[in-house]
Amino acid sequence: MPRLRTRLAGVTAALAALPLAVAPPAAAAATPDYTITVNPAAQGATIDDAMYGVFFEDINWAADGGLYAELVRNRSFEFQAADNRTYTGLTAWTPVAAASGAGTATTVGDAERLNERNRTYLQLGLTNPAGGAYGVTNAGYNSGFALRKGDTYDFSIWARTDAAAGTKLAVSLHLADGTQLATPIRINVKNNTWTRYAGRLRATTTSDAGRLSVLAEGTGTVRLDEVSLFPKTYKNRPNGLRVDLAEKIAALRPGFVRFPGGCLVNTGSHYAYDEASNFPRARSYQWKDTVGPVETRATNANFWGYNQTYGLGYFEYFQFSEDIGAAPLPVVPAMVTGCGQNRATNDPALLQRHIQDTLDLIEFANGPVTSTWGKLRAQMGHPKPFGLTMVGVGNEENLPEEYWAAFTQFHAAIKAKYPNITVISNSGPDDTGVTFDNLWAKNKAFGTEMVDEHYYNSPSWFLKNNARYDAYDRTGPEVFLGEYASQDAKFFNSLSEAAYMTGLERNADVVKMASYAPLLANIDNVQWRPDMIWFDNDESWGSTSYQMQKLFMNNVGDRVIPSKATGGSILQPQPITGRVGLSTWATAARYDDLQVTGTDGTVLFSDDFSDGNADGWSTLSNRGTWAVQDGAYVQTDAAATNTMVAAATNITATDYDITLKATKTAGAEGFLIPFGIKDSNSWYWWNLGGWNNTQGAVEKATGSADAKEQLLTRPDTVVTGQTYNLKIEVRGTKVTLIRDGEVWGGFDDNQVPEPFAHVVTRDNRAGEVIVKVVNAQDSAALTRIDLGGLKVARTARMTVLAGDPGEQNTRSAEPIQPVTSTVNGIGSTFTREFPANSVTFLRIKTTR
Repeated sequence: MPRLRTRLAGVTAALAALPLAVAPPAAAAATPDYTITVNPAAQGATIDDAMYGVFFEDINWAADGGLYAELVRNRSFEFQAADNRTYTGLTAWTPVAAASGAGTATTVGDAERLNERNRTYLQLGLTNPAGGAYGVTNAGYNSGFALRKGDTYDFSIWARTDAAAGTKLAVSLHLADGTQLATPIRINVKNNTWTRYAGRLRATTTSDAGRLSVLAEGTGTVRLDEVSLFPKTYKNRPNGLRVDLAEKIAALRPGFVRFPGGCLVNTGSHYAYDEASNFPRARSYQWKDTVGPVETRATNANFWGYNQTYGLGYFEYFQFSEDIGAAPLPVVPAMVTGCGQNRATNDPALLQRHIQDTLDLIEFANGPVTSTWGKLRAQMGHPKPFGLTMVGVGNEENLPEEYWAAFTQFHAAIKAKYPNITVISNSGPDDTGVTFDNLWAKNKAFGTEMVDEHYYNSPSWFLKNNARYDAYDRTGPEVFLGEYASQDAKFFNSLSEAAYMTGLERNADVVKMASYAPLLANIDNVQWRPDMIWFDNDESWGSTSYQMQKLFMNNVGDRVIPSKATGGSILQPQPITGRVGLSTWATAARYDDLQVTGTDGTVLFSDDFSDGNADGWSTLSNRGTWAVQDGAYVQTDAAATNTMVAAATNITATDYDITLKATKTAGAEGFLIPFGIKDSNSWYWWNLGGWNNTQGAVEKATGSADAKEQLLTRPDTVVTGQTYNLKIEVRGTKVTLIRDGEVWGGFDDNQVPEPFAHVVTRDNRAGEVIVKVVNAQDSAALTRIDLGGLKVARTARMTVLAGDPGEQNTRSAEPIQPVTSTVNGIGSTFTREFPANSVTFLRIKTTR
């Protein structure tokens, strides 16, 4: 082939004649900000299937008008002024007439009532002319009844009439102006015996402002009770749950459901009935009130300021838990109140009755159909046992000795009859402090199986405490983190919670279960923030923390793979500096002789108010009534909360003493002494006689006055009229608190936030390694990941939550949503850049 060779030679000569082109050197690889090193050969903690769950409490109108699908508010006319001073038996109802109808509508509580547990019913005295009708209209919850065109709604009512020929009821759904939203139905009440009547209405129009009217024709007396309207329910359960809310909870794939509270459990009277009236009223939550036919269940005043119908009761809780594949975890009252009430029963017989109620509860859940309570469960539609395995006794009790005396009796009785039931104790309402330490010591010595911890703290606290459980005793009780949340609803709060959750998973051998709280909030009726899922009468939306919880709960894994992270800048703790202040909470008080001195005796600030004015002091809250009186600075509004005022002088010294005199003159609590004030949202304060004059604490606000963390707590009381000499010694980050010459407490605020956190778990069933990385800072984090020689696929499924840390998900927009994609370049060692303010889950398939 001589011709081909000649051509190749020519090409070679031509190339040789060209200028030499040298390839540029490869760009140097960027230095990673962090390195995550995984040790797949080491044995990490096993993660229980029930690691993450949900906590339901009827707070924020979460049950009636929320998860419980009933559309009629005050369906049994049980609202009473004794429960809430704004209530009457006709709350949510309005008397109405049609076609010149006439009559009277009154709520009555006499011997003619439907049953003993229903205190009142509606009595209509009819004086209608021919063709007229008279009755009542119900406005429902929020803006009214939410109806969707084409859907059917199940109506029922209990009624009786003294009219010999019976009484016809016209039932309709309409707008406030009378525009019909469904084809009306007619019901013929036949006699003077309480009878349940039912019908079905089909919506002809979609609306969120519907009304339900029940109008009676003719004359005579008609009695009505248990007026009910149900939409389609979750899994079509009778007396069931609102579909969209139940589906959002189910989508979390929770391992357990803790119910029914919360403060709801251990507040109110311990007695079953109000002795004066023999009616159930304002008592602690008792499960037996909530089972059986709904018309026989009691209603009760809710601790959170509204009524509960108990239509959503223990049977429904158990059924819902089963429907979503979660373990039920009921909490029973320990006969010691909490949540600011702080009382304990001294009636042994009453305590034993409640212990027996708990044994009966276990029988209701697990007993055979031949047992008393198992038979009731079967009659309610569930012959098969629910498989209850654990019970919580008490909730956030602030009286540790009284609680412990009761708990041990509950524990002994339960274990004697049901030895396989896990009996869960608790450690009080805080993450630290005297009560916390006391109860943990008791639980360890006793050998309690599991202890319930609760805390709500600032984002900074969560970022500082990722290692909280690293040092917990591995041979002591396991931890159930039954309630926790960062105190706001912004994405940064969710990022801080996510960073903390990596620590929960890393310590899954100690922290066996955890649940964010609260779960639900009605947008128009809120008692607590933050909350996971928000709703009105026809819409619901998940907060940024809902999206974060869902990401973790759907990507748990079976076992932790030990790993460590290195890199990043090391922050240093900052000394406590800033202005000093004064404040009160639902209390009137007088303050005098305030002085700040350096450790060398130099006076940095002083005001004895002897000149009759408070020049240089300014309000940070615009609350309260402050004035100089008789040579002291006095706050006289005993109802105002957080009345903080601050001195103008900024204390820049790092070591100093604050001294002052304080006297409570009236009100519910004690003193608040702010220091280290940066602005109205960043400060410390010494809280004496807080929580209705039962507890003391040091609280720290970081970026929000509503997002406080407690640095220490202890029981504390302030006596009205007594003058206290108070001293706060600040030494850098260390603070000692002295009252009347005796050390009251102290702390060292030397922890710093850790914005980068991670955990690695293995999902054996999926054959995947899950790398979870939280980057809670405003810059991206280039990270080298070394999987320790694991053979893995070259691609991975990546889910990211990212966005503005100040963003929120609301009814109008839900900007924080997960984004899932497939990424390349995965190997035993690889590098990824994790976005600023993000959480990233990488699911990587292992190949051996």
